[in-house]
Amino acid sequence: MPPSPPAIKTVALSKVYPGGVEALTALDLVVEPGEVFALLGPNGAGKSTLIRVLLDLIRPTAGHASLFGIDTRTGGPAARADAGYVPGDPRLAGRMTGREQLESLARLRRASAGAHEALAERFAAPLDRPMRDLSRGNRQKIALIQAFMHEPRLLLLDEATSGLDPLMQDQFRRLVREQASEGRTVLLSSHSLDEVQHTADRVGIIREGRLAAVETVEGLISRSVRHVTARLATRADPADFASLRSVRDVTSDRRILRMRVQGEMDDLVKALASHQVLDLTITPADLEEIFLGFYHEDESDA
Repeated sequence: MPPSPPAIKTVALSKVYPGGVEALTALDLVVEPGEVFALLGPNGAGKSTLIRVLLDLIRPTAGHASLFGIDTRTGGPAARADAGYVPGDPRLAGRMTGREQLESLARLRRASAGAHEALAERFAAPLDRPMRDLSRGNRQKIALIQAFMHEPRLLLLDEATSGLDPLMQDQFRRLVREQASEGRTVLLSSHSLDEVQHTADRVGIIREGRLAAVETVEGLISRSVRHVTARLATRADPADFASLRSVRDVTSDRRILRMRVQGEMDDLVKALASHQVLDLTITPADLEEIFLGFYHEDESDA
């Protein structure tokens, strides 16, 4: 029996907008069925363009893409038939209520009657008010429900948690992992390393329309820098910590040590164990630092 085709495959995919703006450049990507794959990148990196090309909402300049083996250009409707989509800026009918919006889409997609109800309860979504009267977060909930309610094999989610409060972000993460456990595929774009850490199997770092790297979540975290602040009972010599392999940029302010740590924390923990630690704060690197790390690697390889 031949193997199943990838859920998503792009080959040398490129998109150049008028004026010579290169949004995607020779991008090769394979996402397997049942995988949660995250695209990490700043605004303008090409994340939204890639998702829109996969849906055939815009056409590539060169290369090609397929969903479950169906070419997105020649078989667009068939390729999109089993996909759910949350755009970066959802535009929903302002005069319709959430319920009317979802019931209309359910009929078009032949979703089961009331398929949206459980999701609406889960996200505490107000269904009986006009969309134009809803907050940004509540409109986002409706957008999420319409993407998930027909149980598509593939979900394409562009900054899907934008506007959601932390409780609803947690519900979203749980829902994504549930979809993957049932064999569905999720491609999501995000600015948030924390969101990606809790949902994705693999991560693609997208930079200026190119995949700078593809990593497992564990690999990405191991390469990221963490900021560590230790408040000690007595002063310590910063040099004792600066000599550690994983530690960078140690500064001392009386009994407070601040440093950056990349990689394993074991050496630092052992060094701190010889002191009385009153407080310890570890802050993950922000996305910008991770990108800068990849940028510097690219420059050093040049």
